[in-house]
Amino acid sequence: MGLLDALFGRSKPVKPDLDQLFGLPSAGITLQAAVGFTPTGLGSVCFAAIEGGAFAQVQQEVRALLDADSERGGVPVEFSRDTYGYAWLLSRRDPTELPALVNDLHAVNTALQDSGFGPQLLCSLVTFQDAELRRLALVYLYKRGSFYPFAPLPGEKRDNSLELQIRAVVKDDLRIEKDLSRWFPLWGAPGL
Repeated sequence: MGLLDALFGRSKPVKPDLDQLFGLPSAGITLQAAVGFTPTGLGSVCFAAIEGGAFAQVQQEVRALLDADSERGGVPVEFSRDTYGYAWLLSRRDPTELPALVNDLHAVNTALQDSGFGPQLLCSLVTFQDAELRRLALVYLYKRGSFYPFAPLPGEKRDNSLELQIRAVVKDDLRIEKDLSRWFPLWGAPGL
C-alpha cells in the first residue's frame, strides 16, 4: 500500500484464506461447551452463478467429488438458486462429522477458485442449533477472509444479542469480521 492509498483511505482487499474454514471444528467444540449449540450437519457454499460450459463442468466435478464420498451414504449434495439469483450448494453430513463437512466446503471453494471462479465465491456457512432449536450459522465471507455469526428469527428478524454473544465466544477460534455492517442476513439460506 502506497502513501496515496493511505491518504485517500484505500486499503488492499484481504486475500481469501480458505484454510480459515478449518477453524470451524474447534469453534464447534467451543460453541457446544460455552452456549450449548451443536452442529446440525448442514453446510452451504454460496456463489454467483455464471452461465456457460466451463462453469457447468466445474459444478458437475464438484457434485461428483462430493457424491462419490462413500461415507455420505448416498445422500447427494443439492444445488439451488435463491431469489437473488445466487447459486447454493448444500452438503449434508451426520452432525457428529463437522470436520468432514468442513472438508466438503473447503473442497467446493477450492475447486471453484482453482477453476478461475474465485471472484464468484461469496460465502460459506455451517449451521448449529441449541436445545430450544434456535438456529445459528457461522458464515465465512470469502472476499473478507473472516467469519460472523448469523442468528435468524421468524419473520426475517435476527437475534442480535445472540450474534454478539457468539462473537465473544468464538473470537479465539475464528477470525471474526470487525465491520458489523458486513454481517449480512442470509434469509432462507440452504441449511438454515
